[in-house]
Amino acid sequence: MSGRGKSKSVPALQEPYVVEVARAPSAPGAASEGQKDPRRRRRRGDGSLEERIGYRFTDLALLDSALSHISALKGSRNRAGSYQRLEFLGDHVLGLVISDMLFRAFPKADEGELSRRLADLVRKETCAEIARTIDLGAAIRLGASEANAGGRKRPAILADVCEALIGAVYLDGGYAAAEAMVGLLWEARMRTTAQPLRDPKTVLQEWAQARGLPTPAYREVARSGPDHDPEFRVAVQLPQLAPAEGTGRSKRTAEQAAAAAMMAREGVKPNRRNG
Repeated sequence: MSGRGKSKSVPALQEPYVVEVARAPSAPGAASEGQKDPRRRRRRGDGSLEERIGYRFTDLALLDSALSHISALKGSRNRAGSYQRLEFLGDHVLGLVISDMLFRAFPKADEGELSRRLADLVRKETCAEIARTIDLGAAIRLGASEANAGGRKRPAILADVCEALIGAVYLDGGYAAAEAMVGLLWEARMRTTAQPLRDPKTVLQEWAQARGLPTPAYREVARSGPDHDPEFRVAVQLPQLAPAEGTGRSKRTAEQAAAAAMMAREGVKPNRRNG
């Protein structure tokens, strides 16, 4: 990881803030005496989350939005006030930070290897795993129906909120703060794959053929997002095995993620190149 960004020191936190959203004054400058800055009256929640990510927010409205699922909001605030916009930003910030980390950590790696490493580190499944390590699910704001349906454990929601949190840190503290947070949470995972990884699709195909199975079949399940920034969900299928799914910003990335998901489920080790 680059040494340029250093996380802000995290002072000891007080008791968790009470959930309260300040009402805007009737006119500019008309706040009553003793009224706090609305940004600081937004929900901080469990301050230990800030400790786990190594960053303390100045603008709590950003943290509030990053943790708010659309089901927890009503009216016109639904989309603008949820994590969706911050997720879009955080996804791209994560990609840039991880790319920079990989470029510096593996000076002998070619473009293909760097791309495979990047795809593994930024895929939704990885983001969801990172979210679990910091117990992010406990801090997410959900509507009653979504919470009762187990939304706090859903990989898609965990991954999206994880990316939104990165976007919020970037807006609140700049690139250096986001870089420090991503480094704190992702660097150990990056280092555990110190040897060049083989293509997950290739590994899965070789594993299947060794067991007399046909070549894995990939099928696009869904496509979402705008035309300039789509997200694909792809399923991989093999006879006698349940399908596995993966998501990505391209069909190829989604296929790689689906192959990796099936390998992880079936206990197939991600083979490494010799040397």
